[in-house]
Amino acid sequence: MSTSYWAPGTATGIGSMPGTDPLEAARTVAGELPGLPHLPELPGRGVGADMIGRAAALLVDLATELVPSGYRVTARAGREHRRGVDLLRTDLDALEEALDTTRPEWVKLQVAGPWTLCAGVELRNGHRVLSDRGARREFADSLAEGLVAHVDEVARRTGARVTVQLDEPSLPSVLAGALPTPSGFGTVAAVEEQEAEQVLRGVIERLPEPVIVHCCAPKAPIALLRNAGARALALDLRMIGTHTAALDAIGETWDAGIPVLLGLVPSRRNTDEPERTLRELGRPAVELADRVGFARERLAELVLPTPSCGLAGATPEWARRAMALSRDLGKAFVEPPASWSAQD
Repeated sequence: MSTSYWAPGTATGIGSMPGTDPLEAARTVAGELPGLPHLPELPGRGVGADMIGRAAALLVDLATELVPSGYRVTARAGREHRRGVDLLRTDLDALEEALDTTRPEWVKLQVAGPWTLCAGVELRNGHRVLSDRGARREFADSLAEGLVAHVDEVARRTGARVTVQLDEPSLPSVLAGALPTPSGFGTVAAVEEQEAEQVLRGVIERLPEPVIVHCCAPKAPIALLRNAGARALALDLRMIGTHTAALDAIGETWDAGIPVLLGLVPSRRNTDEPERTLRELGRPAVELADRVGFARERLAELVLPTPSCGLAGATPEWARRAMALSRDLGKAFVEPPASWSAQD
């Protein structure tokens, strides 16, 4: 079974880019990733442009301010919250201009998912939103409402179908009860998998399909993400591991026709080593298909090559090159990679 929404061989990016110029970033993404361009994130601009500040800017009827320990709930939006709203509007203006001539069928948006957002914002008492069951439900509902409006605006202004990528790097720590309390002497109680799945599903169900869930942390809860309704997953291949449970989870995901945005291209260039060839970059995906028993010919529909993570820490030159390599990998997967032997 296949539920692919994108043409075989499509590649995309994870989200963040280096620099501070939104129009330059948008034009670069549009040029290098025409099949599935994304709205660039530029955290180098500082407060309000980071992952949590950007998600906070989408909240409806909830406001944040910046305190020394991070973002905190407040009665009225603080300066940093308003800055995040303004930056997001500027980014959308830039994307609209960059896509004016290409008019792609699809555009991808990224935002912190409900669990990562609740882990990254404090209540007024200094404890994480994550520590209060009612508050985390309220935040998830507010985020979903803001995202619905954001998706509608992006679709209207670009003429494209919109897919949302929920970034959940904190979810494994949320499930493990590994996030510290304000004192640093304890940890926030672990969230049960059932609740984590329900809250995530509540956000996903309000958004147009397909919703992508991205988790670049070790021990990504692949089955939970799939069961919550994700129609695509975004994973760093290095973090998946080769143990049986991880391979089984990938196999079950692909068996359900759910594609994986697979981080195959380094997000930073190691200048001490020669640049890897397409064959070297693609070999781990071929080996993964072999391990879980999927024909290599299906890689083009089951894998969307991406950089291993965001490109905010890359040089502008490598960011462009990493996206180009991802695009070229996607094209290479369209041709059966039988010659990319897993044994050589």
